[in-house]
Amino acid sequence: MKGKGILGIGIDLVENDRMEAVIERWGARFKDKVFSPAEQAYCDSKGFPAQHYAGRFAIKEAVTKALGTGMGPLVAWRDIEVERDENTGAPSVRLSPRVRRMIGSGEILVSLSHTRRYAVAQALWIAPASRQRGGSRN
Repeated sequence: MKGKGILGIGIDLVENDRMEAVIERWGARFKDKVFSPAEQAYCDSKGFPAQHYAGRFAIKEAVTKALGTGMGPLVAWRDIEVERDENTGAPSVRLSPRVRRMIGSGEILVSLSHTRRYAVAQALWIAPASRQRGGSRN
């Protein structure tokens, strides 16, 4: 049956100003708990870092919602690292070995959009056989 390949879906919305306030208050303590050194370097290189931190935060939250775990003992912040395709700018996630084992051969797809005020991310957990390209759309 088509459509059975979707195992979970998650979405999250983050206010950029709120992320900026959290970073101002907690600084490196917050950043080091939530973001990898590579994520921090990328975000800090931007003109409005909070917007990029908010996007990565939203992706991580959306992924845990898709997995049905939330942040906690099964999945921690740093178990999900947001990467960016250098050619297209499209985000993707690198999962820790522990989370990778948890999801098996499934795949996590993510999408991110942001404005000056908000960052929104969506994550889709799919079974490997459901990833098909081309074909007709009925």
